Amino acid sequence: MSIRYDGKVAIVTGSGQGLGRSHAIELAKRGAKVVINDLGGGVDGSGGSSDAAKAVVAEIEALGGEAIANGANVAKYDEVEAMVKQAMDKWGRVDILVNNAGILRDKSFAKGTLEDFKLVLDVHLMGSVNCTKACWEIMREQAYGRIVVTTSSSGLYGNFGQTNYGSAKMGVIGMMNTLSQEGAKYNININALAPTAGTRMTEGLIPEEAFALLTPETVTPAVLYLVSEEAPTKTIVCAGAGAYSVAKIIETDGVWLKPDEQTPEGIAANWGAISSPEGEVQPQAGFEQTVKFTGKAMEGLGLNK
Repeated sequence: MSIRYDGKVAIVTGSGQGLGRSHAIELAKRGAKVVINDLGGGVDGSGGSSDAAKAVVAEIEALGGEAIANGANVAKYDEVEAMVKQAMDKWGRVDILVNNAGILRDKSFAKGTLEDFKLVLDVHLMGSVNCTKACWEIMREQAYGRIVVTTSSSGLYGNFGQTNYGSAKMGVIGMMNTLSQEGAKYNININALAPTAGTRMTEGLIPEEAFALLTPETVTPAVLYLVSEEAPTKTIVCAGAGAYSVAKIIETDGVWLKPDEQTPEGIAANWGAISSPEGEVQPQAGFEQTVKFTGKAMEGLGLNK
């Protein structure tokens, strides 16, 4: 089976270099027309230049593909709307959105400022929201859409000095979980990528030998799969150095406590059973927890006979 994107239009944010550049070039190689979005700023979000985006467009055109450059700041919705309009004016549709743009403002929570915290949220979380919102109605009307948000192990598991980044990266998972439900009847699939790559954002943090293995090109195949016609939805794919896995949010089966045990002491006394992995599941929607808890309560109270 060959995965291609002929006739499809893709927007890849932050695609002037690093992961985004790799994603965009490979999409173009497989037939997609691509909007190369890049603000052209530093890894901390400062500055700006369209040179990087234009260089990627030139690379794609040299390969025989089609691409246009765009310098929208994903944190500004009016600029994002203009970017999507540019794609619609040029090609008449938007099929694929890869939310890749990001910045770092790493500091421990004690030393970091709220201004930096908000800026990181604005780019990673609100940037993904803005781009997805600007494409959502188009995808609904054409009954087709493939969206990727970029999460991180820092959000899924935590990483010292990255409270702001981790918060934003976990935020996009909440967005994905609900939009996968809202987009289902319109054939809009939305997934998350948790990449590990040797880019400007990880340079100096990883030993040189390992850094050499963590190329953006080893991550991109996961994106290509997640935006394909047969892609899953509501799935977190982790990728790096040519290895791929799926991360899941699971919930233990838990226990119902009798009314006189519904105290912090009761929880402490039953913690082993409450936290036991036996019978744990991956809920598909939030209401499943409500159904489970009320079911356990009714059984415990003898109300379901």
